[in-house]
Amino acid sequence: MISDRVTGGLVIRTALPLEAETIADLHVRARSTYYPGGLPQGDIDWGEAWRGSITRPDGHVLCAVVQGRIVGIASFRTAEGAPADTVKLFQFHVDPGHWRAGIGRALHAACVEQWQADRKRTATLDVHTDNLRAQAFYARLGWAPDPENPPEEGDHHLYLRYAVAGRADGAATGRAEAAGE
Repeated sequence: MISDRVTGGLVIRTALPLEAETIADLHVRARSTYYPGGLPQGDIDWGEAWRGSITRPDGHVLCAVVQGRIVGIASFRTAEGAPADTVKLFQFHVDPGHWRAGIGRALHAACVEQWQADRKRTATLDVHTDNLRAQAFYARLGWAPDPENPPEEGDHHLYLRYAVAGRADGAATGRAEAAGE
């Protein structure tokens, strides 16, 4: 498991339960940028939800830290009923004030590194249809529409899939670097 991964001034590490409120604040700031009508599920205690994700024994929450401040988060685990070699990226957010600084690319690379260590072959995620920025980011990293979950009329999310196997050579990060992410 990744405990600390240092790249320049950026540290990517496992999140701590006491950081749940800070992570929840970042989560809300990032999601607020692409929900046109405001955040859904406004009555959820996001701090408690994140604390549950961080302490969940079958999941991982990674955070990207710059100068002691959490600026990115990723949460993933094998979803209930999914094959054991498949992981779902449930949350992936970078603080809007730190977009286009390479944090998302580095955080994604750390996720892939963990998926490889956990012997995952496939990763899945769903992304909001209004979040075109995230869709372009994921496409640059090699994510593609999930053929097992095509969008249906009225869906607010697109389902994407990523082939984890064979990514140890840096191919996933090389494309993103070339794209200027």
